[in-house]
Amino acid sequence: MSAPRPRSPLAGAQYFVRGLRLLAHPRLRGVVALPLAINTLLFAAAITYVASDFHAWVDRLVPAWLEWLRWLLWPLFAIAALLALFYGFTLVANVVGAPFNAVLAARVEALLRGDSVQPAAAGSGATLREALHGLGSELRKLGYFAVRAVPLLVLFLIPGVNAAAPFLWLTFSAWMLALEYLDYPMGNHGIDFREQRRRLRARPGLAFGFGGATLGATLVPGLNFIAMPAAVAGAAVMWVEALAPEPTP
Repeated sequence: MSAPRPRSPLAGAQYFVRGLRLLAHPRLRGVVALPLAINTLLFAAAITYVASDFHAWVDRLVPAWLEWLRWLLWPLFAIAALLALFYGFTLVANVVGAPFNAVLAARVEALLRGDSVQPAAAGSGATLREALHGLGSELRKLGYFAVRAVPLLVLFLIPGVNAAAPFLWLTFSAWMLALEYLDYPMGNHGIDFREQRRRLRARPGLAFGFGGATLGATLVPGLNFIAMPAAVAGAAVMWVEALAPEPTP
C-alpha cells in the first residue's frame, strides 16, 4: 500500500521551497534565465508606474465629502494597490513566460521521474502551438480572476467590512496562485482548467499552503524576482508527488 499523499498547508508551502532549491539544477538553468529576465523588467516597470501615479489616483478616488476620511482610506487604497500590483504583475509575467514555464515544469517532472530530459518540440509550428496554448490558458485564468476580484476589491470601500477585506484578498490570491502555477504541470498532461480546480478543491490545505508560500515570496524584495520559476518547479514536484494519478501496480 502506498503512503498517504500530503494534504496539509505546511506540505503545500514546502513544495514552493523545494521548487526554489531546484532552480540551481544544471538542467534547469537555461529555461529559468529568460523568464527571470522578463520578470525583473516587468516588475521594475510596474513599480515605477504605480509609484509615480498613486497620489493622483487617490485624489481622484476620494470625493471631497470624504476628505475627512482620507487618513483611513489612503492606507486601504495603498494595500489594495500593492496587492493588485503584485498579483497583476504575476499574471502579466506569466502570459509572457507561459511557454517557458511549461517547458520548465516538464523538465522538473522528467528529473523527478528519472527520465531523460527531452528538448522542447522543434519547429516554428510547434513553438506557435505552445505559445497559443499558454496564452489561451492565461486568458482563461485572467477571466476567472477578474470575475471574483472585482467584488473583493469593492469590499475595501465598505465601512466595517473593509477590515476583513485584506484577509479575504490574501486568501483569494493564494488560491489563484496555486491555480496559476499548477496549470503548467497539469496542462502538460492535457488537464483543463475546470478539472484543475476540481482536483485542488479536493486538497484545499495543500493548495492554500502552496499558494500562500508563493504569495509571501512575491512580497519579499529580491525573492519576488525568482518566485515565478520557483513556483513552477514546486508545482511540478507537487503534481508528481501529490496530484498525479498513482501508477497501476
